[in-house]
Amino acid sequence: MSDVPATPPPAVPAGEETLVQWRSVLTGALVGLIILVAFSVISALLDHYLDDFDDSGWIYPLFVGVLVGYAVAGFVAGRLSPDGAFTNGTLAGLGAFVLWIPVRILIWLVRDEDKGLFSGHSAVLRPGQIFGHLVIASALGMFGGWLGARAVARARNGTGARRGSSTS
Repeated sequence: MSDVPATPPPAVPAGEETLVQWRSVLTGALVGLIILVAFSVISALLDHYLDDFDDSGWIYPLFVGVLVGYAVAGFVAGRLSPDGAFTNGTLAGLGAFVLWIPVRILIWLVRDEDKGLFSGHSAVLRPGQIFGHLVIASALGMFGGWLGARAVARARNGTGARRGSSTS
């Protein structure tokens, strides 16, 4: 007879919560994905209708919209699980970007016949660009998670009134 138990002990002891709340991460990532897809569609439409889209001023507000998408993904995850806001926000921001990549590949398949996907002079998904988006999505997802947790903390502590304000 062996002293080894028949079933292994659970990874998380009973009564303890894990830091990563996958439902919160997925919800945040899907909200972020919706924002990223919306800005991708707007970008594709503008690229189609403008003669020189790459040199127009539209690329800057669209890029800011992408950044907002990463932060909102983190905000949603951080608000849903404030105890692990940094972790869940980071994963939600990354998740939004990773979920967006197949959408971008579909857009490439439909309309960018003269560009390479990963290589060539004007590749759609350059490796450096992917790495940059991973870093930015992580950082802004973490920041959004912090904002989401802070919003929950403010809601728990009262009606959101400023500190030091008097009610008299």
